[in-house]
Amino acid sequence: MTSNPTTTDETRTGTNWQVDYEVDQIEIRDPVAEALGVLEPGDPFVITYTDAVKEAGHSCPTASGAYRIAQFGLDTLYPDSYPVRSEIEVQAPRSRDDATYGVMSRIISYVTGATEDDGFRGLAGGYGGRSDLLHFDAFDPDTAEPTFRFRRTDTDETVQVTYHVSEVPDGGPAIGNLQQILDGTASDQQREAFADAWHRRVQVVLSDDTLFTVESV
Repeated sequence: MTSNPTTTDETRTGTNWQVDYEVDQIEIRDPVAEALGVLEPGDPFVITYTDAVKEAGHSCPTASGAYRIAQFGLDTLYPDSYPVRSEIEVQAPRSRDDATYGVMSRIISYVTGATEDDGFRGLAGGYGGRSDLLHFDAFDPDTAEPTFRFRRTDTDETVQVTYHVSEVPDGGPAIGNLQQILDGTASDQQREAFADAWHRRVQVVLSDDTLFTVESV
C-alpha cells in the first residue's frame, strides 16, 4: 500500500509565490465549460500570468511575451466582448520544434484552447471543439521577432502580434549569476541579486506595451 506524502507544516492551499507580477488578467469564455455546468452561461475563465507560469514551469521574457501576445491578440479581436474558445485559430510562422515558438505556442494554446489535431474535438457534432486550430509553418513573417497570428473563425478577422524581444533590457550584470546558481556555488546575495534583476526584466515585458505591435492581416 502506498502511503500519502506528509508535510512538516499544515497542507498548503496555494502556491508559495516569491514574486508578485503586475499585469491584467485574461478573461475568455469556453462553450463546453458552460454547457457542462463548469461555468454559468456567459461567464469567463479568468487566466492570470501566474497560471501561464504554472503551465511553463518558469517565468522569463519568453513566457511573459507569449502571455502578452495572447492578450494583445484577443483584446484586438474581441474589443467589446469576451473571446471564445473554439472560435480562435492561432498561426505560428515556424515549426513547433523551434525553441522560441515551441515554448510560446504552449502558453498561447493554454490561453486560447487552440490545439493541433490531438486536441479536444468537441461535444456531439463538434460543439466547442478546439482541435486543428493551432498551425505551425503557417506564414512567412517580415521580421525575425516572435510573431503570431490570431483569426476569429466566426468572422475571419485576423490580427498579427509581433513581440520586439530584442528591445527587452538585458537585466544588467546580476543576470550573470545564473551559472553559479545552477552549479550550486552562488551566495545568498548573488541569488537575491539575480532574482531581482530577472523578475524586473519580466515585469518590463508585462507592463511595456511598446514592446508589442498589433496589425490587421
